[in-house]
Amino acid sequence: MQQSRLKLSLGPVLFFWPKQQILDFYQQMAEQPLQTIYLGETVCSRRQELKLADWIALAKDLATTGKEIILSSQVLLESESDLKRLRKLIEQDDFKLEANDLAAVKLLNNKQKSFVAGSTLNIYNEQTLAFMQSLGASRWVTPLEMSADSLRKIIIASQGIGCEVFAWGKLPLAYSSRCFTARRYNLKKDNCQFKCMEHPDGIDLQTREHQSFLTINGIQTMSSACYSLIANYNALLDMGISILRLSPQCNHMVDIIQIHELVLTENLGYNTALKELSLLAEGPLADGYWQGKAGITNSQEIVHADT
Repeated sequence: MQQSRLKLSLGPVLFFWPKQQILDFYQQMAEQPLQTIYLGETVCSRRQELKLADWIALAKDLATTGKEIILSSQVLLESESDLKRLRKLIEQDDFKLEANDLAAVKLLNNKQKSFVAGSTLNIYNEQTLAFMQSLGASRWVTPLEMSADSLRKIIIASQGIGCEVFAWGKLPLAYSSRCFTARRYNLKKDNCQFKCMEHPDGIDLQTREHQSFLTINGIQTMSSACYSLIANYNALLDMGISILRLSPQCNHMVDIIQIHELVLTENLGYNTALKELSLLAEGPLADGYWQGKAGITNSQEIVHADT
């Protein structure tokens, strides 16, 4: 199954940025060739620079550009206040939600609302995908570790649901009730002093051999490498993927979007795009999971050539 071209989405900001920086960032994003923009705090409930009302107001402003705006729910719920925010998010009727945990799925199903099934729902087979579709999922975001071969089998067995793939950015690998950034500063989680804001792209974690390995982002553990699938454009298109998700980083995001758009419109070759993206990435490029290998592996520059 092949479509005319892939579309681009912008995932939620995974880092803790000041309110004005967030607003300025999305003012830029409103002018970019994005089909969909995801908004909201998905990582930590203590990150409250923008309240729910602020996110909804921002969503309404962005919706005037004609883009699809989706509100993303928090991944790890730890308290009644987290659930309260989730219920308020689901009660609003202006925007569709990305459900990032099963509590959100249940509450959305109770309201008979369709939703985007986030990657943290861990949909690894066609049976789970069909179940989520029966609960109201209209699109799903594949698990980050899923290989191209595994995804191809699921798509062949599934029908009637859009597929979105994480295609750029540091991979959000795991979440914990502990805050690793607070621990880095010998602070308690409840008195973290919002140290995440001092690290707009996370904290680099190195091995004993001084090689970058992971990125610490509050309660979230991310890859150090920057995941990139743009060189797999033809395979993604042939598989019937609907949307490529780009995950925001602090700098160069406009250029990153523009480079992806040029490849998707066949106005830029893969090797040139990879060379330019490697200079803009917050870390080395990698595509290991897509190839069915260790995630940190990068095979793109030796496998793919410009067309």
